[in-house]
Amino acid sequence: MTAKVLVAYGTTNGSTAEIAETVAAVLRKEGCTAEALPAGTVTRVTDYDAVVVGGGLYAGRWHKDARRFLRRHRTALADRPLWLFSSGPLDPSASERDIPPVPGLRRAMTRLDAREHVTFGGCLQEGAKGRIAKMILRNGKGGDFRDFGRIEEWAAGVADELTRGSTARR
Repeated sequence: MTAKVLVAYGTTNGSTAEIAETVAAVLRKEGCTAEALPAGTVTRVTDYDAVVVGGGLYAGRWHKDARRFLRRHRTALADRPLWLFSSGPLDPSASERDIPPVPGLRRAMTRLDAREHVTFGGCLQEGAKGRIAKMILRNGKGGDFRDFGRIEEWAAGVADELTRGSTARR
């Protein structure tokens, strides 16, 4: 049986969306049926066998759309395998060491029995929306710190768990 996977994401400037699209593409390549959707547009998750949720990090908090998604769908999410990712550090730290989830996300992980969380580097480029983003760019702190090789490797691990038939809750 092919696992049907939702990759939902919260993003402001599109960087997290690109990560989510990459995760979904790897899941499809590895034999799953997967689609990436903005978290705010998802009305139900019961059509999916598993869910991956990603959120950009802003001022030490997960993107509001990703946070709201977890709250809105908490009952259904508790009944299916769940993986989480964050994107955000505007430096190479996410590729150099494990960065734990922010406190609010850590609590949600426990409540929902999420299988795993990973933090990927972020991306902030010219043209980004938001006062703080523009200030960061003015100060020369922007750039693209996403490691797509690492993202693809992580997504392949998720696919491996799903295709081995280990989608049952722990």
